[in-house]
Order: sequence, then structure tokens, then C-alpha cells
Amino acid sequence: MNPQVRAKPDDTRARIITTAETLFRRIGFAKTAVADIASELGMSPANVYRFFPSKNAIVEAICQRCLVEVEDQAWAVARARGPAGPRIERLILEILAYHKENVLTDQRVNDMVLAAIELSWDAIRAHKDVMRTVVEVILRDGIEAGEFEPVEPHETADLIFRSLIAFTHPMVIGQCLEEGQDLEAEARASVRFILRAITPR
Repeated sequence: MNPQVRAKPDDTRARIITTAETLFRRIGFAKTAVADIASELGMSPANVYRFFPSKNAIVEAICQRCLVEVEDQAWAVARARGPAGPRIERLILEILAYHKENVLTDQRVNDMVLAAIELSWDAIRAHKDVMRTVVEVILRDGIEAGEFEPVEPHETADLIFRSLIAFTHPMVIGQCLEEGQDLEAEARASVRFILRAITPR
């Protein structure tokens, strides 16, 4: 029996997403057709369309998977023990490391990221809310421990996250990498500068 026939729908979806992302990175988002993805998988384009109505839907699925990976890392940092300040710094550095590894400065990848951002705006807005909530959770820990001033946590989390966009937005990270910036050092300095504003003197 053909193993493809036995494959569970979720497994097939995952294989399509992984193969599509590999092709987008290799030959570019614009040049990759659903037929190319199907051919790489040894299936018909019609079979791919059973799982995804369009190439754009595949890009949205790739974007969603990436957002979930970032969120999982973020919650692991939020739930870790230790002082709040170093946890916020670690959070930003881990998001930066994730995007550096996945975005780099390859134009083919940037095209895919741009398409994903345009197509998945609701998912990205929801992701930003999750990330602000993660920062807020860590802030509340710091306030409770006396590490931070008793600031309004929700508003302060929003300000912190907006202030650090250069280290959390894949397109901005890509531009900074092209300019040869030492983003890790800049991220550390920026986080420490921002947190000084809410640290008791």
C-alpha cells in the first residue's frame, strides 16, 4: 500500500507546509507554484489543493507555525524562575535569535515574510497581544518582588514591547543585519536602558 494513502491529514498538511517553506527559501516565494510543491512531494496539485485552497493559504500556515514557535519560547521565559529584568532581556534575545535564524538577509526569505505579514494580519495582531501579555506577566512578577516601581503593568508592557521593535520584527531585523549591526549587544543595552526607567533608585 502506498504510504501516502495511509498518511493522516495533519501529517500531509505538515509535509506540504515544510516542503513549501523549503522551496520558498530555495527558489523564492514568487517563483514557486503549487505544482512545484506537489511535484516535490510526489503528489498531484489537486491533492495539495485538498488541504490548502491557494499558495497564499500555505504561506499563512507557515506564518502561523512560526508565531506559535515564538510564543512557546516566550511563555517558557515568562514561567522561568529568577529576577524579572534578566527574563525580559532573555525574552527579547530569544525572539531576536529565532528571527535571525529564520529570516537572515536572504531576499527570497524576505519576500515570503512580507507575503506572510500581509496575508496574516489578524494572526500577527493576535501574536502581538500574546507577546505583550508575556511581557506584562514578567513585569507583574518584578513589581511584586519590588524589583520594579508599581507601574501600570498593561500599559508599561505595551510601551516596552513597542520600544524594542527593532529586535522583535523580522523585517526590521533583516534590515539591521544587512547593515552589519551587532543586534544582540544593542538589544541588551536597549532593554537595560528601558528598565532603568522603572527600577527603584
